[in-house]
Amino acid sequence: MKKIQIGTSSIEASQLALGCMRMAGLSTEKAKEVVTASMEVGINFFDHADIYGDGESERLFGEVIRGLNVSRDQLYLQSKCGIRKGYYDFSKEHIISSVEGSLQRLQTDYLDVLALHRPDALMEPDEISEAFYKLKKSGKVRFFGVSNFAPSTVELLQQSLSDKLIVNQLQFGLQHAGMVSTNMNVNMENETGINRDGSVLDYMRLKQLTVQAWSPYQFGYFDGVFINHPDFKELNDCLQSIANRYQVTPTVIATSWINRHPANIQTIVGSMNPERIKEISQSTSVELTRQEWYELYQASGFKLL
Repeated sequence: MKKIQIGTSSIEASQLALGCMRMAGLSTEKAKEVVTASMEVGINFFDHADIYGDGESERLFGEVIRGLNVSRDQLYLQSKCGIRKGYYDFSKEHIISSVEGSLQRLQTDYLDVLALHRPDALMEPDEISEAFYKLKKSGKVRFFGVSNFAPSTVELLQQSLSDKLIVNQLQFGLQHAGMVSTNMNVNMENETGINRDGSVLDYMRLKQLTVQAWSPYQFGYFDGVFINHPDFKELNDCLQSIANRYQVTPTVIATSWINRHPANIQTIVGSMNPERIKEISQSTSVELTRQEWYELYQASGFKLL
């Protein structure tokens, strides 16, 4: 498994991370199989959030890790907070309380990364800074990041922080490639040229924040998976053709397409199927050519000028 540096931190983690949102509802034995399969292929970074299964995903993961007797320094644990029922909350009290709950459920003394889950329109950067400072000083959080943040919101928050943010989770994949298509249509009077994200991908590279790609195989707003979907015949034909060249599966190629981008993206894999996790792990060994990358981009419905 290829390792990448996470932001400007000291973390050297697997390029693939396991997203644990769907872990809630699994039996302890099934969850153990998922975590074991992930570690066997070299995944050492696990992404959580306090709202996943109302905390059940974290609780189950903590139980599994304790049962496996895995040394804490072999894992990187990330959790997110800020989403509450009906509103977002970046208050100092809620951030600290959320971390305390996550630590208890995960059965650990610290998080490697804490990320703010969705932008809170009422956020007070100085208040967030106080929460982060307290968590860092107490040893409960090593590094901090954000999720679904625009460049300007990152800047607004960063100016109050003593520590540099290291990650921003963003949806990215073959059916969510607006982050790259906008810049290739700059100054064009077409739909693709509309800048909806403030050139967030370039900004992440300039500021050396790691992009963590979530839901990489989805299309629309959780409408489904595009791989083997009849509505995406051109894309799937292209995926299969390239997969045949490398003797892997279309899912591996769809993941390799993300890995190929020079932003050094960390892809969050949300599968709870051990065999599928093993399959996807092959993606970090496949280096797509520039031509293949663009073939897939265009087969996804994005056109070059």
